Amino acid sequence: METDVLITVADVEAEAERIAEYVVRTPTVPSPGLSALLGVPTTVKLELLQRTGSFKARGATARLLTLSESERAAGVVTVSGGNHGIALAVMAGLLDIKATIVMPRSAPAGAKDTAESSGATVHIADTMHGAFALADELRDAGLTLVHPFDDPVVVAAQGTVGLEFAQDAGDLTDVLVSIGGGALAAGVATALRAARPGIRVWGVETEGARAMSAALEAGRPIPVELSSVVSTLSAPSASQLTYDHASALLSDVLTVTDAEAVRGTLDLADHAKVWAEPAAGCLLPAARQVVARVGQDARLGLVICGGNATTTDLATLAERFGLR
Repeated sequence: METDVLITVADVEAEAERIAEYVVRTPTVPSPGLSALLGVPTTVKLELLQRTGSFKARGATARLLTLSESERAAGVVTVSGGNHGIALAVMAGLLDIKATIVMPRSAPAGAKDTAESSGATVHIADTMHGAFALADELRDAGLTLVHPFDDPVVVAAQGTVGLEFAQDAGDLTDVLVSIGGGALAAGVATALRAARPGIRVWGVETEGARAMSAALEAGRPIPVELSSVVSTLSAPSASQLTYDHASALLSDVLTVTDAEAVRGTLDLADHAKVWAEPAAGCLLPAARQVVARVGQDARLGLVICGGNATTTDLATLAERFGLR
């Protein structure tokens, strides 16, 4: 794949074939509870039921399967706020490849423990910016960098979520996808808009992690200050690759507060009966913004991207924001 052009649905289909035996085709189901809560028909893609608890297993597996023998022998490194690190650690262990994961101190403790128990070496950096810098150093020392979003193979593999959604869902007008670095949104938009040209795809960020919103405002990826409690969405900047896809394919990128994301996670548990993480909870307040903009004829699709939050994590966040 060329890196200076947009990926195609053919690229996504190729990655679907490559990773098929390693990943789960996760359920796509109508949600009566969310439909009642949001006031319009709502369908969910339950990617939190994926191996390793998030969609990240798709991109990590695809990239690992492209490694040469020498790259496999040398091992891989990545940087992650949680889910990509878990996915790479688990899938590398399965494929007998040595993995090193660099995480910021803000990453969930459970993510570090899961990565280590899968056989990976974990380094902790003070900040996400520092984590990316350390990963670059380890790459320069000979490890192969499996970037969480600046890689066309990873973007295409994350797009397999959209491929399945298009095949399994009913008639949707609007699909919402969380954005950290933007690989999931880029891939999903590529697949969905190829299958259903009229569909609108919306990215969602938290206000303290506005990497893609800032890039779209500036006309290019720029560094952003990170203050969101949602570490799994906290990329220090978009990449040129994901920015190009977002600017070409997304209707808009919406932002919500951390408190709204946590409230959305509680609403997903209460109304959709799924235990998600705030990176997915942010979709519910954004869905209300979409309905307000496009009207009551909307038929929504939500990509519930991950479920790697513990009951303790959410209880702590709910208390922090005064949510009951």
